[in-house]
Amino acid sequence: MNIGDIARRSGLPAKTIRYYEDIGLVKPMRTANGYRTFSEKDLHKLTFLARARALGFTIEDCRTLVALYEDDSRESATVKQVAQAHLDQIEDKIAQLQSMRATLTTLVHACAGDNRPDCPILEDLGAGPGHKRRP
Repeated sequence: MNIGDIARRSGLPAKTIRYYEDIGLVKPMRTANGYRTFSEKDLHKLTFLARARALGFTIEDCRTLVALYEDDSRESATVKQVAQAHLDQIEDKIAQLQSMRATLTTLVHACAGDNRPDCPILEDLGAGPGHKRRP
């Protein structure tokens, strides 16, 4: 398969596939004239990477997961550790986003949104870190 074929079949842009090749995640064969030739194994690896990236795994996590996937002597505990660490990061991010939402909800409700110049949103943003907003 050429890069257009594999891009179509994997759902990844050709640019992403070239990037994955540049960083060593995939290693397609090259024809005598230098064109990339992808195998079914490359297709499988690229769809694996696409799914892992869709779940938010970093490139380095993907590198680790691909190595584990290809290692028949792997221990599932190692795979679980990688996934658990990523899940923990997602949980932290969700908590941060919920805190941001709560703060912004409070500020939006506190703002009259009228023709007056005073605005609790701008006051809060201008107060800096550690500032307690006035009720």
